[in-house]
Amino acid sequence: MTRSAREGYVPVPGGRAWYKIVGSGRAVPLLTLHGGPGVGHDYLEPLEALGADRPVIFYDQLGCGRSDKPDDVSLWRIERFVDEVAAVRDALNLDRVHLLGQSWGGWLAIEYMMGKPSGIVSLILASTSASVPQWARETEYLKTTLPREVQDTIRRHEAAGRFDHPEFEAAMMEFYNRYVCRRDPWPEPLMRSLNNLMSSEAAHASYLTMQGPTEFTVTGNLKDWDRTDRLGEITAPTLLTFGRYDEFTAACAETLHRGIPRAELHIFKESAHEAHLEETERYLQVLRDFLRRVETGEVS
Repeated sequence: MTRSAREGYVPVPGGRAWYKIVGSGRAVPLLTLHGGPGVGHDYLEPLEALGADRPVIFYDQLGCGRSDKPDDVSLWRIERFVDEVAAVRDALNLDRVHLLGQSWGGWLAIEYMMGKPSGIVSLILASTSASVPQWARETEYLKTTLPREVQDTIRRHEAAGRFDHPEFEAAMMEFYNRYVCRRDPWPEPLMRSLNNLMSSEAAHASYLTMQGPTEFTVTGNLKDWDRTDRLGEITAPTLLTFGRYDEFTAACAETLHRGIPRAELHIFKESAHEAHLEETERYLQVLRDFLRRVETGEVS
């Protein structure tokens, strides 16, 4: 790490969340919400480069990474995670922030915005959707683009509930390599985040409780989450970033683009779900430009 950083713990509903602040520039801070649930902040580390201009705040949501890992499945609700965002902001005195949510972090950011929080200078929604049912339909479609034998393997093991079977895991990698990350090998920060999910019972419980076993089997308490009809309530300038091959498809992107009044859409043509890792320099350029334009009033 080339920039100054400080880290620590803040109290949140259910325990303590670990945070890290990188950079000390004077521009408005950027607060990041990672995906999962349960993968931790690690894979978002390329955004540390923005610390030359502003503080960039990462935190591991409760249950994963370096944060507390309580054994209480009642904590794994989007409402508690919304309260967690507010608690992190309060504890770190983040009165004015740019807010970035990636994947599940995007759902969390949208839900947080439904409460009309003050001080959100802009919103960045990265590879996400306004609706879990829409996303589930799109991933079901993407499944049909896989080789027939891969589709058959996935369906056979899904029907039997064998989500940890080696054949199922190998078949899922076909999907992941096309629609999650197209770099080979996968970047080390992404592997660290996946290890957070696989090595922590609490992280795995949060994922299973809220989403379900896989992208194709959405059975958790988020399965009916849908804010499509309320997107017009988001009044902050908004940047939408997606990969051309994203598991959150063009249909998901277009729903957000149509629904949020002040939204810009940028598609990264060589990326899947992790554009900040797959086209890092271009991603940082697009994000820097958007933040600059918001802060100078060019985006109003």
